[in-house]
Amino acid sequence: MSSALDPWIAAPLAGSAVLYAVGVARLWKRAGVGRGIERREAALFAGAWLVLAAALVSPIDHWGEHLLSMHMVQHELLMVVAAPLFVLARPLEGFTWGLAPGWRARLAAAARWRPLAAAWQALTTPLGAWLFQALAVWLWHVPVLFQASLASEAIHSLQHATFLGAALTFWWTVLAPRSRPGGAALASTFGTLLHTGALGALLTFAPHALYPAYTGYWGLTPIEDQQLAGLVMWVPGGVAYLVAGLMLASGWVQEPPRAPPVHSR
Repeated sequence: MSSALDPWIAAPLAGSAVLYAVGVARLWKRAGVGRGIERREAALFAGAWLVLAAALVSPIDHWGEHLLSMHMVQHELLMVVAAPLFVLARPLEGFTWGLAPGWRARLAAAARWRPLAAAWQALTTPLGAWLFQALAVWLWHVPVLFQASLASEAIHSLQHATFLGAALTFWWTVLAPRSRPGGAALASTFGTLLHTGALGALLTFAPHALYPAYTGYWGLTPIEDQQLAGLVMWVPGGVAYLVAGLMLASGWVQEPPRAPPVHSR
C-alpha cells in the first residue's frame, strides 16, 4: 500500500462532513437551533467523524502499513469508538436535509424498494447484525484476505467499509433509541465479546506470524507485533463490549414492568 492519501477514503469522509453540516444548517435555520437534531447529537457526530478521520487519514493509517498492532488499533477505532458514536448521533436526518429535495424523494423511493428493505430488516435484527459483524471480523482476518488488503488500496478500502458497516448495524441493534433492552441485544453483545476475544487470543498465542507482509517495525519482531495486535483486540475491544453489555443489563433490570393489558367486556 502507498502512504499517499487514498481518494476512496478521503472523498467520502469529506463529503459526509459537508453533507451533514449543510443538513444541520438547513434544519436549524427552518426549525430553530437544537430542534430536530439536538446539539448533543451534532457533537456526537463531530466526535465520531474525528475518530474516523484519525483512524483512516492520520499517521495511524501509515503506521498500520508497517505494524499489525497499529492496523488493529485502526480497526478498533472504527468498530468500537466511531460506530457507536455515529449510532448515538442519529446522522441520517442530517444527511437527508443536506440533500436537494429531488434527491430526498429518490432516496425515500429507494428505501421502499422491497429487496433493499428486506436486506435492511434482516441486517438490523440482533441476530442478523451479530452474524454480519462476526463474519466480517473473522473472514477479513483469514491470512489470504488480510494479505490481499495490504496489497491493494481498493481491497483495503473495502475492508474498512465492511468493518464500519458491520459495526454500525451491530451498534444500531444495541443502542438505537427505538430499541428496548432485552435478551437478544444482551446475547448479541456478550456473544461478540466472546468471539472477538477468541480471535484476539488466537493472534496473541499463535506460535508463528500469520501475516508475512508484516516484517517488523519499531524494534518489534513480527511475532511480537502480532501478539500486541491480539491484545489490542482482546482487551480494549473486549472492555467496550463488556461495558455495553453491562449497561444493557442494568437498563433491562431497571426497566419498569409493563402494565397488563386491559380487556373490555
